[in-house]
Amino acid sequence: MTGRKQGPDVKQPTLMQQSSVKVAEIDARHRLRPVSEAGVQSLIASVTETGVMKDAIHVRRKKDGSLVLIAGAHRLEMARQLGWEEIEAKVWTDVTDDWSRLMEIDDNLAGAEMNALDTAVFLATRKEVYERLHPEAKAKTGAALAAARWNAADTMSVASFAAATAEKFGLTDRHVRRMISAGSSLHPDQVRALRQAPKPITLKDLTEIAKITQPTDRYAVVDRLAAGRAKSAADALRSLRAEAAGDAPVKDPVEEQFLALMKVWTRTGAAARRRLVAAAEDDVRAILADLDRGDA
Repeated sequence: MTGRKQGPDVKQPTLMQQSSVKVAEIDARHRLRPVSEAGVQSLIASVTETGVMKDAIHVRRKKDGSLVLIAGAHRLEMARQLGWEEIEAKVWTDVTDDWSRLMEIDDNLAGAEMNALDTAVFLATRKEVYERLHPEAKAKTGAALAAARWNAADTMSVASFAAATAEKFGLTDRHVRRMISAGSSLHPDQVRALRQAPKPITLKDLTEIAKITQPTDRYAVVDRLAAGRAKSAADALRSLRAEAAGDAPVKDPVEEQFLALMKVWTRTGAAARRRLVAAAEDDVRAILADLDRGDA
């Protein structure tokens, strides 16, 4: 079995075998996103109940014999937490970095539950890899762009890539282009910061961030979202501009306390959450009773 042809002088990726490989020998660093503990626990529950892992992971055997994970980070982490010594894997050879990254991206886009931030990052990275593998599909500029009569404000992804990706993953061309624009505007440091935000980052937030032309303003907006000091990117940008104009924003102490609590809650594990609720059970019941009565 072979993968996609990459040129006359480049070997095609080859599936060597499907067999069990040692979990401890697989290098799973340098992934596009960290594994989700909730996702891992879901897999553990499934395997514990059914006794089987649905799909094998994909690994790359490099020339020095080392094994590098291509796809299946959550399954690999599940195996580690369950104490497995070996895991079923499809082992590939003659694999380039771009081919490996593309398989990682497509595996996640097609099968994983991803939020708006991760989807934007994966689609933007997929565009970069796609254009390296298919230089003829790279966006036109200047006279070539004018000749194609494309809208210069809407060329964050070439038509061929957007259409192919939209069809592959069941999205619209416009949705793909918006996600790519958002993902392309973020530095890896900003992505890491936004993943720590107490509230989920939405496509609207990402679209707003992508519009910010000043890098310092973009970092400031990302920082406010990551720290829970803004409800949205638009809110962060408004407060930033108000401060720049010398207008001190009016702070809502209840809102600030709520955001602080949410920041702690979202970073806390399930066991600690249950312990907290049990310790404050009487207060929680009283608050719920107040809410049922419609009390503020």
